[in-house]
Amino acid sequence: MAAVMIGVDPHKGSHTAVAIGADEELLGHLRVRASVTQAGRLVAWAAAWPERTWAVEGAGGLGHLLAQQLVAAGERVLDVQPKLGARVRLLATGASNKNDPNDAFSVAVAALRSKTRRPVTADDHGAVLRVWSRRHRDLGRAKNQAACRLHAVLCELVPGGVPDEITAARAIRILDRSTPSGAVGQARFDLATELLDDMRRLDAQIRESQKKLAVAVKASGTSLTGLFGVGPFIAATVIGDVADVARFATRDHFAAYNGTAPIEVSSGNRKIYRLSLRGNRRINHAIHMAAITQIRHSHSDGRAYYDKKIAEGKTHKEALRSLKRQISNAIYRCLQTDARQGAAAARAKGPGGQPGNDSDSSAAGSHPERRLFGQATPGPSPTLRAATPAGRTTPPKQTSKKTRRSA
Repeated sequence: MAAVMIGVDPHKGSHTAVAIGADEELLGHLRVRASVTQAGRLVAWAAAWPERTWAVEGAGGLGHLLAQQLVAAGERVLDVQPKLGARVRLLATGASNKNDPNDAFSVAVAALRSKTRRPVTADDHGAVLRVWSRRHRDLGRAKNQAACRLHAVLCELVPGGVPDEITAARAIRILDRSTPSGAVGQARFDLATELLDDMRRLDAQIRESQKKLAVAVKASGTSLTGLFGVGPFIAATVIGDVADVARFATRDHFAAYNGTAPIEVSSGNRKIYRLSLRGNRRINHAIHMAAITQIRHSHSDGRAYYDKKIAEGKTHKEALRSLKRQISNAIYRCLQTDARQGAAAARAKGPGGQPGNDSDSSAAGSHPERRLFGQATPGPSPTLRAATPAGRTTPPKQTSKKTRRSA
């Protein structure tokens, strides 16, 4: 039987599935309500096509739960970006109505014809980091919103307001010295007190989220925190959004994904490159924070690289973008090293296996000349195994000769 692609257009209240064949002919469609039996009903309906593949639109967003349920049921699931389905509808000949079956059909066609298919895998520890990093980011935005509102109210209570950055302690001192007059002044004073309570509550929640992030990142065993300026929040953001570094063939692909690689806008004989505003903006912002941290510390390797670019005639923004690209490359090396060590540990725990040898690749990733932006202060090695002594390039003694020759 020919392979069947089943496109799914997920919604909060319902999910629409459309099955097509290899030549894009319609084989059937089904709409199910969003409930605890949604995955079971879809699998039972698709039992007529044993060689089937599911294509869920937005498997990392609205369709995440359904995609995970299908994966848990043993189905093969692909993640289709919403813009791919939109392009299929745009390029389709003839007029078609905008409805759920047509959207699901476009998702199936996009997955069937796409050259770069991204399979959906079961959630792992990276999903935990993604959950807590998102929570920390939401708390930070809520605190900034409360601080801006409090600053606006204080400007109506105190002449000039707060010239510097407002904090809970500074707001308390200002409110203690203010004496509201009249009903309007008292109402503003009470509002400022409530906003101050919101800020203090959010500060406590942010501290708790930082603790949970630190524990989750430590449990992951990542080496990202060994990079200068990369803390638990940045590491959790990168690992949670990247998920599997193997989907990036080179560091250039990873840089294009996070927006640190310039885009080409050439025409004819003119070769022009401009700043990229594409890619994952969360990872780009995380790399930006790491770059700013390195620039602020004069003893960091990142600050030395930044000063070198400034001496070459680069502007501040140009030097900052160059530094962000270097940090992106360093993060890519760390992710690759972590992936190799995780694979080696999985092989070592498997039945009948033996410990793998990744000393050559790991040493290359952590070599002082390659690891441009190391730890801020000397400390324990961030990797899962002991650090390789300086000058040693041979694998450990317990590996076989055949493994040493291949390395």
